[in-house]
Amino acid sequence: MAYMGFSTGALRLGNFGDALQIMLGTSMKAVELSALRLPELPILIGSLPELNLEQFAYVSVHAPSRFSVDEEDGVIELLRQIPRRFPIILHPDTVHSPDKWTGFGDQIALENMDRRKHDGRSADELSRWFDLLPDARLCFDLAHAHQCDRTMTEAFRILVKFGERVCQLHISELDSSGHHFPLSYGSMKAFSEVASLIPGDAPGIIEYLSPLRGASEEVQRAWIEREANRAVIAVSPGGALPRTPTASLQIAMPPTPLPA
Repeated sequence: MAYMGFSTGALRLGNFGDALQIMLGTSMKAVELSALRLPELPILIGSLPELNLEQFAYVSVHAPSRFSVDEEDGVIELLRQIPRRFPIILHPDTVHSPDKWTGFGDQIALENMDRRKHDGRSADELSRWFDLLPDARLCFDLAHAHQCDRTMTEAFRILVKFGERVCQLHISELDSSGHHFPLSYGSMKAFSEVASLIPGDAPGIIEYLSPLRGASEEVQRAWIEREANRAVIAVSPGGALPRTPTASLQIAMPPTPLPA
């Protein structure tokens, strides 16, 4: 694992500035700037020149997860302002006119989808998208693949077919309704089964929401370090899985699912 980090939306939903502040001083070297909701995108783009990103060796931007065909041109125009070195994570089902996206080349990283979607979930479905966007890379979402096929057979097929395209991982646990959770022993074990196929230089981005919003920054940073360590173990070939899904830091987790 080259670098590990978080989505800003996981640490501060809709507030990338506060999320970056929390990560300062941690060992995180990767970050995904989240603009999952369309109104967040122009705010993020306008703030990019002022953001303190010096800590991070890897930075990506997650494009909105939903926009209409009439909004597509505006989204593309905003995304063109993102520095070329920052991968843009894109859901296949948001692409209405593939020819409009080809100019991004390998800056685009298509993400494999969960079973709530009707496309982009399997190796076969992704094949069509890579035919349309031949230079695009892959953001491999382990939780989406696990939800679609608990045996991880489809994850294996995706990695065998498109492993060389993987430029980033999304790491979380997903229930049948699409809610993101911290990693359990079961998901860590499942992810470890395909870890040997994951490119060793692919940064990992943790997506599940922090349960500690409002806690002191010291406590939040301790949680960040703990969860990053567990994620590294889960996706490292030969990593020794813990006997339990928790570590020495005792944190009360929320009893209800976290929204996707």
